[in-house]
Amino acid sequence: MPDQPAVSTPQPASAIPWADQLCEAIRQRNSAVCVGLDPRTQQLPISLAPPAGADNAAIAECYRRFSEGIIDAVADLVPVVKPQAAFFEQLGPAGTVALAQVIDHAIDAGLLVVLDAKRNDIGTTAEAYAAAYLGRTSPWHSDALTVSPYLGDDSLDPFVDACDRSAAGIFVLVKTSNPGGRFLQDRRADGEAIYQTVAKWVTQANASRLGRFGYGPVGAVVGATYPEQLAELRAAMPGTLILIPGFGAQGGAAADVAAGFDSRGLGAIVNNSRNILFAYQRPEFAETYGPARWQDAARQATVEMNQQLNEIRSSGG
Repeated sequence: MPDQPAVSTPQPASAIPWADQLCEAIRQRNSAVCVGLDPRTQQLPISLAPPAGADNAAIAECYRRFSEGIIDAVADLVPVVKPQAAFFEQLGPAGTVALAQVIDHAIDAGLLVVLDAKRNDIGTTAEAYAAAYLGRTSPWHSDALTVSPYLGDDSLDPFVDACDRSAAGIFVLVKTSNPGGRFLQDRRADGEAIYQTVAKWVTQANASRLGRFGYGPVGAVVGATYPEQLAELRAAMPGTLILIPGFGAQGGAAADVAAGFDSRGLGAIVNNSRNILFAYQRPEFAETYGPARWQDAARQATVEMNQQLNEIRSSGG
C-alpha cells in the first residue's frame, strides 16, 4: 500500500483568550512582526526548488520544507506566523497536507498561527468554516483566521461564537492593502464609508470580550498602504487588534504602520512575506548570503524589521 500522510493530532487548547495570548507573545519576543508564509516555486532557493516537471506532491514537499525552514530561522524572533492557504491549496490534496504540517511545525516551535484563508459564508456553512479553522482543537489547529465581512453581520456571528469557545481569534477585512479595495470598501452608504461600517461592527463585537490587555478576539485587517485610514481606524477601534499587511514588497514602511500601535507598543502585528521569505534575493543580502544561506538571510531581514518597528513602538507609535 502507498504511504499514508501523517494524521494531524489535536493540539492543546488554551484557556487564555486569543488577544491576551498574542499581546503576551508580542511582549515576550519584543516583536510585532508577523511572518507570512507564501511559498512560490519560482523563488525557492535552488536547494529546495522542485525539478522540472515535478508533480504537485513533489512541489508540496518543497513548500513544506521551505516553510518549516523559515519557521526554524525566525521562531525565537517573532510571536506569530501567517500561512497563506492559497499557495498550498493550489497544489490540491498534497498541498493541504503540507499546510497542516507547516501549521503544526509552527505550533511546536512555540508560535501562534493566523491562517490567511479569508473564509466566510452564511448559516451552517459559516459554522462549518469556524469549526474547521478556529482553535488548537480544530482540525486545522490555527489560532486565528482571516474572515470576509461582505455577506453581512449574521455571517460573522458563528466565527465570534467559535472564538468564545476555543480561545481563538479572527481578523475581519476592514481596509485591505490592495488598490482595488477602495472599489467597495470606500463606497459610502448612510453617511459613512463601508470600511467604517465594518469597523463599527468589529468594535461592538469586542465590547463585551476585552481581555487583560484591553483587546478582544475580533481583529481587523488594515493595510500599511493606507496610513491615514490606519490612524483613523486605530482611534475608532481601541479594543481591536490590527493585522497590517502591505509592509515591505507592497511599499509600506515603519512610518506607515506607526499609527497602528497603542502607547504600549501593542495592538497590532505587521505582516511581511516576500521581503523575509526571499531575502536572499534582495540586493542588500544577496552578496553576503545568497541561495545557500537563505535561512540566515531570512533571519537577518527579520532582525532588521524588528529593529525598525521597535523604534516606533518604543516611542508610543
